[in-house]
Amino acid sequence: MRTKEEIKEITDYLQTKEKREIQFNEEAILEDYQKNDNHQSLAIKILSVFGGVLASLAFIGFLMLAGLYDSDFGLLFFGTISIVFGIGISKIHDKIIIDTLSVSSYMIGFILLGIGLSKIQVHDNTICFIFMLIALISLGISRAYILTFISVLMINGTILVLLISNKFFGFVQWYTCCLAVVLAVLYIKESRIITFHKTGSILYNPIRIGLVFSFLSGLVIVSKADWIKISFEDIWITSAFCIISVIYLLSHLFEVLKIRKTNHKTVIYLLSVLLLLPTVLSPAISGAILLILLSFLVNYKTTLVIGIVAFIYFISQYYYDLHFTLLTKSILLFSSGILFLGLYLLTHKKLKSDEKI
Repeated sequence: MRTKEEIKEITDYLQTKEKREIQFNEEAILEDYQKNDNHQSLAIKILSVFGGVLASLAFIGFLMLAGLYDSDFGLLFFGTISIVFGIGISKIHDKIIIDTLSVSSYMIGFILLGIGLSKIQVHDNTICFIFMLIALISLGISRAYILTFISVLMINGTILVLLISNKFFGFVQWYTCCLAVVLAVLYIKESRIITFHKTGSILYNPIRIGLVFSFLSGLVIVSKADWIKISFEDIWITSAFCIISVIYLLSHLFEVLKIRKTNHKTVIYLLSVLLLLPTVLSPAISGAILLILLSFLVNYKTTLVIGIVAFIYFISQYYYDLHFTLLTKSILLFSSGILFLGLYLLTHKKLKSDEKI
C-alpha cells in the first residue's frame, strides 16, 4: 500500500515536470488508493473462479440426482433464475464470498439453460447465439471483475464454437487476427480508454485479461492445425498479422526507450523482421511475443508473466511437432533466442544510461 509520504513524493516529482503549478488533493488520492488496494489480487480472483466452477459442478450433480434433469421446464426456469441471480448479486458488493456465489450461480445458470435448450432440441447455433446475447447483456449490467471476465470468455468461446462447428475453419485464423489487433489497440490506447468514461476504467482490466486468454485460446487452436483441418501452408495468415503488429509496436517502444536515431530504428526493424520470419509457420510463437511486448510497453506484469509462460509452452509444443524438420525447429529457436537477447541488451543498456543521467 502506498503511504502518504510516497504519494507526496510522486506529486512533487510530477510538479517538477510541469512549468506551471499543479494542485493535488493528496488526502483524496490516498483515500482512493486505499479503497482500490482493498480489492483482491488477480490470483485470488482466479481461485474464486475455480471455486465457483467446483461449487457449480457439485450443485449441478445434486440437481440431477434430485430429478431436475427430467423436467425441461425446470431446467430452463432454474437456469434463467440462476443467471439473473448471479448478475444481480454481483451488483451488491465486491467481497470475495459474493464474487464466488455470483460466479457459481452464473455458471450453474448457463449449464442448466444449455441442457434445457438441448433437450427441447434447439439448434446448437441458436444456443450459442443465446449464450452470447446473455453474456453481452451481463457486460452491460454488471461491473463485477470476475463476472465481466467470464462473460468475455463466454463470448469468445461461443464465437469459436460457431466457427468450428459450422466448419468455417479459415475464419478461426481471421478471428484470432482480430483479437491481436484489438489487444494491441487496448494496450496502446489504454490511457484514453480508462479516462474516456468511468465505466471504461471499471471494465477495462477484466475485459483486457479476458481478451488475453481469448487470444491465447485462439492461438492454441490455430497452432493445432489438425484440429480445425487447416493446412500448414495457410497458417501464415495469423503469423503475418502478429508480426506486423510487433513491427508496429516497435515504433511505440522506441518512444519509451528514447531511441530517436533513424539508422538505429532501421536496423532494429530489419533485424526484427528477419528474426520473426522463421515464426511464420508457428503463429502461436509470434502471438506470444506480441503479448510480451505489449505487456512490457505498459508495464503490466500479470500478462507479461502469462505471455512468458505461453511463449515457453508454444516453443516446447513446436519443438515436439512432427510436421516440421529438426533444422526448421533449430532455426526458429535460434532466431527467437537472438531476438530476446537483443531486447534484453537494448533495454539493459537503456536503463543503465538512464541511471547515469
